[in-house]
Amino acid sequence: MEKVLVVMAHPDDEVLGCGGTIARMVDEGGEVQVLICGEGLTSRGGTAEAELAKLDDDLRRADSILGVAAIQHLDWPDNRFDSLSLLELIKAMEPMVLPLEPSLVITHHPGDLNVDHRYVHEAVMTCFRPLPGRFPVTILAAEIPSSTGWSAPLPERAFIPNVFSDITSTLDRKIEAMENYRTERAAWPHPRSSEAIRAQARYRGSLVGLEAAEAFVLLRQFI
Repeated sequence: MEKVLVVMAHPDDEVLGCGGTIARMVDEGGEVQVLICGEGLTSRGGTAEAELAKLDDDLRRADSILGVAAIQHLDWPDNRFDSLSLLELIKAMEPMVLPLEPSLVITHHPGDLNVDHRYVHEAVMTCFRPLPGRFPVTILAAEIPSSTGWSAPLPERAFIPNVFSDITSTLDRKIEAMENYRTERAAWPHPRSSEAIRAQARYRGSLVGLEAAEAFVLLRQFI
């Protein structure tokens, strides 16, 4: 059984970046766990405990649709991960992820516009550095609508996918999961709208002869 760990900055990133892949891997008998690093709300003025609890409830309802086995949730400050040292982030993340011994980790792309995404990427790459005697881990970077595609069009920040996941059978569940995020979903033509999510999946699928796909950049692989 493949053990997959998805490490993302905010509630909804796991659905947007790899929700279809999560559902497909669960359908194929894999175990998927999710770590969300940030509380995901306070940068927009949401500070009430009730609002944070509502977002956490949305996270758990959305991920249950995908079949996620377990969710861990840190409370790093939304859109202010750069106010913490990278060492602090790594020390908080490492004891939560290493004991899981995943064979596959999916996280953020280093070129994303969102600063929290970039810090999570750095922390993941550090936590799973290939030290002697450590279990081998393949690492993929996902694309997040409204972050990856909005980054500056510079070569060093470009998302150039080289791994594609067939989500033909699970695209509807990805969209259903995103619809459960009451504060994060958006109306067309926003990239987080159901229409845009479906269009992106169909476009990525068309690149590799599939009805629908999610795209990733391979960061490290053991064969």
